[in-house]
Amino acid sequence: MSRWQELTGGTSGDEYAARFEALARSGKDMHGEAAFCAALVEPGARVLDAGCGTGRVMLRLAELGYDCVGVDLDSSMLEVARERAPRLPWFQADLAAFDPAVLGVAADFDLVVAAGNVMPLVAPGTEAEVLKRLTAALRPGGLLVAGFGLDAAHLPVPPALTLEEYDTHCAAAGLTLLDRFATWDAAPYTGGGYAVSVHRRDA
Repeated sequence: MSRWQELTGGTSGDEYAARFEALARSGKDMHGEAAFCAALVEPGARVLDAGCGTGRVMLRLAELGYDCVGVDLDSSMLEVARERAPRLPWFQADLAAFDPAVLGVAADFDLVVAAGNVMPLVAPGTEAEVLKRLTAALRPGGLLVAGFGLDAAHLPVPPALTLEEYDTHCAAAGLTLLDRFATWDAAPYTGGGYAVSVHRRDA
């Protein structure tokens, strides 16, 4: 069972969506992750939103002209996403067993984005397998972008994945670190409790 399922019971879709809607009404910019991704690949590029949740990031990328696919394990989150954009492709799948071919999706994405603490919330011990499968979904030279918390202040669960461990898993999957930031606004990373990492598939 994933840490997310343990935390929420897989029934938090409406509550999660309502929280972000309230933040948007307060004037907070809710599109930082999408803007970050849009600076890396041109409109029309194929983007996989891994752990897409209620679709906040993918919906914005689709509006900007990207060819998007969303995957999440939580059916309650996907229900919200499908209500918001029924014509976009949303799939329920465990990232540790993700196989684009099973879903009828081509494994040639230009970019995979895992926002919203996806990596620290997968099932314990599956981090390396998740990264292997996400890498396999990329075309050679494609990019994996992941932002996640590293300490208790930035996570809803106890910290379980360090940047060193993450980079080791990425390297084993065939990824090379290109850059790392402290925020989705691309502030330089100099240490701290949150990191946004950009890796490239080597071959």
